[in-house]
Amino acid sequence: MIGSLISRPEDVAAALEEDPRAFAAEANRVLEGADPLTVLGWAGKAFGKSLVITASMGDTVLAHLTSRAVPGTDMLFVDTGYHFAETVGTAAAVQHSYPLRMLSIRPKESVQEHEAQRGKLYQTNPDACCAMRKVAPLNNALRGYRAWATGLRRSESEARANTPIVQWDAKRDLLKLAPIATWTDEDVDAYQDAHPEVLSNPLLQMGYRSIGCGPCTRAVAPGEDARAGRWAGRAKSECGIHL
Repeated sequence: MIGSLISRPEDVAAALEEDPRAFAAEANRVLEGADPLTVLGWAGKAFGKSLVITASMGDTVLAHLTSRAVPGTDMLFVDTGYHFAETVGTAAAVQHSYPLRMLSIRPKESVQEHEAQRGKLYQTNPDACCAMRKVAPLNNALRGYRAWATGLRRSESEARANTPIVQWDAKRDLLKLAPIATWTDEDVDAYQDAHPEVLSNPLLQMGYRSIGCGPCTRAVAPGEDARAGRWAGRAKSECGIHL
């Protein structure tokens, strides 16, 4: 099925219109185990300018892969206002270094306006803070696209262990891709070693293995889970984008 659709975007559109879940399931079956460049290359042919990627500005491997497979692709970076300076700096470096179209997405309210009305919501209700300053802006920005690629990897946490390569995102009404879902930390390291031009957030060299907003992220100790530093001391482990 996928093979016949690679060079026919109009057929992809028709298949998604007819039965998006079935199309996603078949695409996932065919692309499971495929090289990320193959996944991204197929998506670029199938969706063209309707493909977008998101980047959290950690290791930037997905962004670099996309710049090789589908240069010129839109890339969304959600600037919550609470990011580390190192994260904002990495985003600026990526914008000037990778042949992608960076779009920096911000919440409607500035941090000052937000805290004037609600205080430090990340302390009192981090779920609500994430929903307002990360999830809602991204949802708005994704409107108009037909497929989006993320850097989710199965090895990152138990919650992500079953991440498919392709799935239908019914909440956002678009196809969701995870081209590097099968990659381990060793795979990421090997890619960076093979491509020294790949930009990395300096915080990764300071014990931060998963990087989110500054107030809700800490470095992790040796042997800790990579996401143990996110919302430490709380049951929360996801911002809500991938739930």
